Amino acid sequence: MPIDARIAKDPSGAERRGQPRSAVELDAHVREMGTTGTEARVLNISSDGFMAETSTEHEVGARVWLILPGRERASAIVRWTAAGKLGAQFAEPLSEESLAQIGG
Repeated sequence: MPIDARIAKDPSGAERRGQPRSAVELDAHVREMGTTGTEARVLNISSDGFMAETSTEHEVGARVWLILPGRERASAIVRWTAAGKLGAQFAEPLSEESLAQIGG
């Protein structure tokens, strides 16, 4: 069964993920500029990015806000989408303090 995936290509072929991700299960909200957004479930997170399940389609390259309840929102760029999930890279890395609060 083929997987419908859209992935931003790295011309060098190198691993794009800079930091290892921590597995989490966090309720969140993901929204693009000019939209109301949608509920999401963050499955992993690092200082550089996150993966989340969401029912909304996002285009690779879209700018989104990740909003975790009780925490600041974080701007990110969608790097890939597949089967109801997306992977995004934060515009500014999260601090170690922010990650500790999240549990990542």
